[in-house]
Amino acid sequence: MKITSKFPEIGTNIFTIMSKMAVDYKAINLGQGFPDFNTDERLQGLVTKAMAEGFNQYPFMTGVQILREVISEKVSTLYGHEYNPDTEITVTSGATEAIMSIMLASVGAGDEVIVLEPSYDCYLPAIKLSGAKAVSVPMDPPTETRSTYQVDWDRVRTKITDRTRMLIVNFPHNPTGAVINRHDLDELERIVQNTNIMILSDEVYEHIVFDGVPHLSLATRPALAERTFVVSSFGKTTHTTGWKVGYVCAPKEMTIELRKVHQFVVFTVPSNLQHALAAYTKDSSTYLNLPAFYQEKRDFLTAGLRETRFKVLPSPGTFFLLADYSQIAQTSEADFSIWLTKEHGVTVIPVSAFYQDPQAAASNHKLVRFCFAKKQETLAQAIEKLKQKNILISSMGQGKLRIVTHLDYREVMHTYVLEILEKLVIS
Repeated sequence: MKITSKFPEIGTNIFTIMSKMAVDYKAINLGQGFPDFNTDERLQGLVTKAMAEGFNQYPFMTGVQILREVISEKVSTLYGHEYNPDTEITVTSGATEAIMSIMLASVGAGDEVIVLEPSYDCYLPAIKLSGAKAVSVPMDPPTETRSTYQVDWDRVRTKITDRTRMLIVNFPHNPTGAVINRHDLDELERIVQNTNIMILSDEVYEHIVFDGVPHLSLATRPALAERTFVVSSFGKTTHTTGWKVGYVCAPKEMTIELRKVHQFVVFTVPSNLQHALAAYTKDSSTYLNLPAFYQEKRDFLTAGLRETRFKVLPSPGTFFLLADYSQIAQTSEADFSIWLTKEHGVTVIPVSAFYQDPQAAASNHKLVRFCFAKKQETLAQAIEKLKQKNILISSMGQGKLRIVTHLDYREVMHTYVLEILEKLVIS
């Protein structure tokens, strides 16, 4: 029997590949974005309590009432926008299901969806399954004078057509850690005003922002809120990525269409988890303390990487940071990530994996993504591994190579040098 694939170009994604390599080579996995520590014992107890109280059957398709009310109160307090818990808030099976359901409900054949690259890997498949066309707009990468990625809104404007139906934004941004500012919101408002363009705002890292800078949700701007699906996730907030509980806040008319799809994709989300999260989230400290918690981890990893040949880029938000490896190697980001796993025992994710064409030169900026949502001892072990073998191979021109090694020049390093030299000779 022959099956016609809807995704003939898609194989196993880079996250699965790198995580398997981490296991195979017994490497420390700082690649995939999930904590290696458990969630709060109090939240665990609330789940057990909810099960004992009988919350084990189908809840409402839209989500447990008390959880939607808690979400409404939280959003109102933080961002000043009142979402009706009955008609404008939907509990979803994580942000990924939310994004898929939004796409299937909102766009179709002939429509175009603007996506900022690098972008989270579920956006493009969701757009394709909906029948729409993805229009990628690259963000400006870091330079010598600018240390973070930023959006060129003029470039976005050039991609707007009469077929543009939706624009996806993701701040705090995965994988770059960039955050949105007031200028960005101003520009976004100008672009969509007097249009029928909807916005999908992926804000799953809304509570993981650093250095005293607040998260600026699109819900803070009435002109944006009236056309935006705001997506968030308890997985990132409560260290429970495996629970897959997220939510969408959107105007009533948009929510109606979202729910039509949501009910047939998953119908609902486990009731015991919803009741537990409602009780837990009533205590605002559970999310207001997250910036300090993760900033300590960010700063620890940053300080450690600065003792290596990596050049660390600032991380204003998320639990990721980027590092430039151009002083270590000149290979592609994917090849470097594989080499780092094999030879150093530390797994990272190439930023190029977040582009439509990961192999393109424009997708490779000698950057890899580290996840610091890990125990302190995990981060310390990774840093030590990265400091053990420090090697640099670079061109001096006129056919000459400069080879710089750490004093601890072990056999594995020697083998690597020979492999590189052999490749250079062959090429």
